[in-house]
Amino acid sequence: MIKELQLRILPEQAAREELLKKVVSRETGEKVESISAIRILKRSIDARQRVVYINLQVRIFINELPSEPEYRSVSYPDVSSGKQVVVVGAGPGGLFAALRLIELGLRPVVIERGKEVHARRKDIALISREHQVNPESNYSFGEGGAGAFSDGKLYTRSKKRGSVEKILSVFCQHGANPSILADAHPHIGTDKLPGVIENIRKQILQSGGEVHFETRMERLLLKEGRVMGVETASGETFSGAVILATGHSARDIYTYLNEEKIPIEAKGIAVGVRLEHPQTLIDQIQYHSEEGRGAYLPAAEYSFVTQVDGRGVYSFCMCPGGFVVPAATAPKQVVVNGMSPANRGSKWANAGMVVEIHPEDFSRFAPSGALALMKLQEELEEHAWLNGGMKQTAPAQRMVDFMQKKNSFDLPSSSYTPGLLASPLHFWLPEFITTRLREGFRRFGQSSRGFLTNEAVLIGVESRTSSPVRILRDRETNQHVTLRGLFPCGEGAGYAGGIVSAAIDGERCAEGAAALYEAAYPL
Repeated sequence: MIKELQLRILPEQAAREELLKKVVSRETGEKVESISAIRILKRSIDARQRVVYINLQVRIFINELPSEPEYRSVSYPDVSSGKQVVVVGAGPGGLFAALRLIELGLRPVVIERGKEVHARRKDIALISREHQVNPESNYSFGEGGAGAFSDGKLYTRSKKRGSVEKILSVFCQHGANPSILADAHPHIGTDKLPGVIENIRKQILQSGGEVHFETRMERLLLKEGRVMGVETASGETFSGAVILATGHSARDIYTYLNEEKIPIEAKGIAVGVRLEHPQTLIDQIQYHSEEGRGAYLPAAEYSFVTQVDGRGVYSFCMCPGGFVVPAATAPKQVVVNGMSPANRGSKWANAGMVVEIHPEDFSRFAPSGALALMKLQEELEEHAWLNGGMKQTAPAQRMVDFMQKKNSFDLPSSSYTPGLLASPLHFWLPEFITTRLREGFRRFGQSSRGFLTNEAVLIGVESRTSSPVRILRDRETNQHVTLRGLFPCGEGAGYAGGIVSAAIDGERCAEGAAALYEAAYPL
């Protein structure tokens, strides 16, 4: 017999199987020894009151074992002789585009400017150890894209664009823990995600596709308004329709498209700082207890959002038990981001704290047209580099000092391994940003007492929250508005905001390419 239940129980009851079975026995009237298995379908934490509860949706197996797997696997055929589609970029948009192409009988050829996911680690280590940024291999460029070493968060609000459940199932099929199917805010962990990404690559190759690393696209191959393939920096060419999934930091691609007058437009972004607290403090605030999270609760998360003078101020990419990392993609830049391992076990919590910016907000960049907000990003990142000591040391300021416009004469310990340098962020960041951040922090401190503290440190600059450019495409076909055979995809094209939404967009672009080939696209 199989039953489903909704439970609201204490953290210890949710964490210990023998206690969970007792709760189920009480709710169903079944004997404990008759309960063969319990499968958790949905799990969330309710920490709104002083007593914290876990909400569970569970499937109970009575006197029988589960006969079906926890997730539905996808079958990937051999496409060695299939029509070829070029996928530019091996982030979540590109990888899931490639997998969907295989499902549809097409042969993906993935080209990636960076290195394979494990080789990236060495270049990333050099950023912290020797302050060297490899422009082709860093936290943004390489197999897995920016998400590979940024926690692997899988929460998304983009549930109308495609099947979130399918994306999560594909991750599970390639090695992710099936718990992501149940968690309200699922994440894989930056220590686990590289293995999952490698398994996806192996599947692409096993099915007859190709994956080329250290292969940077230089230009599109065009013929009579059609995209026929790409040429790389080495002069090599690859033929086929093109799914362009280069990520939000591929500024050379935006510059190329703009120079070639291929329609793009400036897109709103959000810019600010990375805010780091002691994790114990966040646990105490969020769980309403001086004891913090105790033995059965995870490292606490938070989410804040408000409006200040007509612009959103909000937390972004919150990383409980995580680390702040250097995310620059070129010399003379300082960019920060956050990540967490699967166990979320560090002693720090961090999140981006950012202010919404529209293209018209910085009119001095207007002459740059579609690249206006990209130019703003570049300016802020260079300022952060200059104020951080002209290396990957990041400029930083204690939170209350920032509120009071005071210099910080010392800084708390931090997870940011290249090091921090005390700097008056309130002085050199644009007033448009600092005044809104201060008001946002004031409001967040009122709603969560203890959040506004000098134990917290602001680290600059958080500037890569999303693409500053949108590559224009048709809503029905997902093709570029003027170039047939070009499918702008994912975060870099301005149509996604995170791993899952980028993966969904990759699948949609693959389906667009399949429809194009069904219409006898000439190659």
